[in-house]
Amino acid sequence: MELSDKRILIVKPSSLGDVVHTLPLVHAIKRTAPSSYVAWVIQKGFAGVLDHDPAVDELLAIDIPSTSDPQAPPGVLRRAAVATLATCIELRRRFRKRPYDLVLDLHASFRSGLIARLNPNGMRLGFSDAKELNTWFQDDLIRVPDSATHAVDKILEFARRLDVTPQPEDFRVVTSPAARDRVGAFLSVHGIGPSSRVVYANPAARWETKFWYVQGWAELADLLIERVGASVAFAGSPTDLPYIEQITRLMKQRPVIAAGKLNLESAVALLERADAYVGIDSGPMHIAAFTGTPVVALFGPTDPAKVGPYGPGHRVVLREDLDCLACRRRSCQDRKCLEGITPERVFEETVNLLGW
Repeated sequence: MELSDKRILIVKPSSLGDVVHTLPLVHAIKRTAPSSYVAWVIQKGFAGVLDHDPAVDELLAIDIPSTSDPQAPPGVLRRAAVATLATCIELRRRFRKRPYDLVLDLHASFRSGLIARLNPNGMRLGFSDAKELNTWFQDDLIRVPDSATHAVDKILEFARRLDVTPQPEDFRVVTSPAARDRVGAFLSVHGIGPSSRVVYANPAARWETKFWYVQGWAELADLLIERVGASVAFAGSPTDLPYIEQITRLMKQRPVIAAGKLNLESAVALLERADAYVGIDSGPMHIAAFTGTPVVALFGPTDPAKVGPYGPGHRVVLREDLDCLACRRRSCQDRKCLEGITPERVFEETVNLLGW
């Protein structure tokens, strides 16, 4: 498909990991057709990961509360409905003024299909196996072969349809010099220099079933500090602080707490600076893989073959003696899939991967 001079709209508002998975496609499009104009509909909380990406000409930031978040407050459905209506009115106004030639609906939901349909002209492409009546909104459908297991590989089927071929350099997350400088200054305050070993530790996610156990994190961080001289930076959002403080209170050594102190762009720069990401299945894990940072990821309720760290040079830690893995349950009374993983095992996987 000829993409030169075309106006292309990406509809992939969330989640953070899914946004990162879409980057190779967008980079391949812009590299193949540099004269194209690429806009992206994205939740405003995730816009920071795209702010300095030269492949994205325009961000259309929206703010619709998540109805799938297990921690969503009461009344979220009503607020999401009101926000969706207001968003659709605004996007419709903008699309009528400057319509797009091609709309890529990579989110595959009813809401994303509705947003795609707001564009008055052009072609709409979506997944053939999309749920929530999403296929009703599309003009053409991308059929994903069984061999495309990972979420990234599924998205790259769009690249095949558009006749663009992703290259290794397309699998990246772009950070700014200012963000890297902020991270350098942040680490310097904690006595961490440019040559120091840094482990980005990510203990929290939206699903409670993805969590490891507090004592395990405390013991692992102490092992990394005591045995290999690494600085351990616990990262996350401000809402993760109480959980992280539970971990640090049990530690013998002093880690760095980055949670709530860095915005998303700076957190990406910290991941880029880190020698390793050690954590659970979450958005920062996918960012780490695309910044070239080795990943050691703990898995239980999700399937690493589908949503694990993409590419070579990473380690997945899981219980291979269980038949309930990848259950995708968001609540569980028996957490043996993750609680059966020992700190010593995660430490060994980390030092063996890095050659420390």
